[in-house]
Amino acid sequence: MKNLMLFTLLSLFCFTPMKAQADMVQRKDTINKIYVGTYTRKEGHVDGKAKGIYLLNQDPNTGNLNFVCTAAEMINPSFVKVGKMGKYVYAVSELGPQDGDSGVVHSFEIQEDGSLKSIGKLGTGGFAPCHIALDRSGKFAFVSNYMGGVVMVYKIGSDGSLEKSQELKLENSDSAHAHSVKISGDNRYAYIADLGNDKIWVYRFNIMTGKLEPHKQNAVTLEKGAGPRHLSFAKNGSFLYSVNELNSTVSAFAVKSDGSLDHLQNISALPDSFIQPNSAADIHIHPSGKFLYTSNRGHNSIAIFQINSDSGKLTHVDYVPVAGKTPRNFAISPYGKYLYAASQDTGNITTYKINEDTGKLKPQEPVFQVKTPVCLEFVK
Repeated sequence: MKNLMLFTLLSLFCFTPMKAQADMVQRKDTINKIYVGTYTRKEGHVDGKAKGIYLLNQDPNTGNLNFVCTAAEMINPSFVKVGKMGKYVYAVSELGPQDGDSGVVHSFEIQEDGSLKSIGKLGTGGFAPCHIALDRSGKFAFVSNYMGGVVMVYKIGSDGSLEKSQELKLENSDSAHAHSVKISGDNRYAYIADLGNDKIWVYRFNIMTGKLEPHKQNAVTLEKGAGPRHLSFAKNGSFLYSVNELNSTVSAFAVKSDGSLDHLQNISALPDSFIQPNSAADIHIHPSGKFLYTSNRGHNSIAIFQINSDSGKLTHVDYVPVAGKTPRNFAISPYGKYLYAASQDTGNITTYKINEDTGKLKPQEPVFQVKTPVCLEFVK
């Protein structure tokens, strides 16, 4: 109860007590900032209780989290992304047809105390925007709309503001659910995970115009009912992995020199013994490039895989439960020492210490309480 009262008082505004300020001055080169995206109201799939984007501090030595402030109040900032050089933050407002003409993407400038100053907001061309990606130069942002089959491309100005560059309508847009965009390491290709059509659409990215252009492959089709959601590249860029929400699998692809994809493997993200409903959510690769992690909502776990650097194929390592329910997104700390899993429906974040030799996860105490967390984004 005491911690809850302190959290409530601090959430009214951004400030750090004087002793903590002194500690941060001494350790400012080691403390990491994490922005937490949340749901703020009741929707069909979630009972949102948060106020907006929260800011946490992470101690990279102990892994401990501390609440700093409510960085920005807004509706359903379900995905947040920190811009290049850590000066700006972009956040979707996950809105539906009942809320207006489209969803909204907000741009913010990070202030000295970590609070967020609004720069502006733009429509996303569709509803329920659920993901933001940046190109490798940090000059363009891509927003995926779960409803409407629209991916919007924005040019990022020198002041962090957004300007519409392209509105891309996916094929079979009535059934499309664009869930994320991933840009190749050489910044030449874009891959769009379309959960509704079981496809990963392949585009060429023109850095000069900021537009996505047709690719000769067009798309790769996954198993019917797979539901590709989020994507991640191997460290060397030679392989692409898709976590598939609906059938709880991971698909591995070889990335050819022309950007096209060759399917290599499907592997379950669940133990064989689990037969209850589940939907896979997020995917990240350890900075070492040796291990891949995914989250399970239903099994309520983090799945761990080892990556074969030669073949790109995955092998199971372990499944580790989260101290909560419905772990949506998770994040790996800079340099790969800790993993943090945000449990949407129980309002907490589980901290794990990563064994960098085996990839296995050791839960840490305490479990951190924060209302309806769904996205964790480190400032790097």
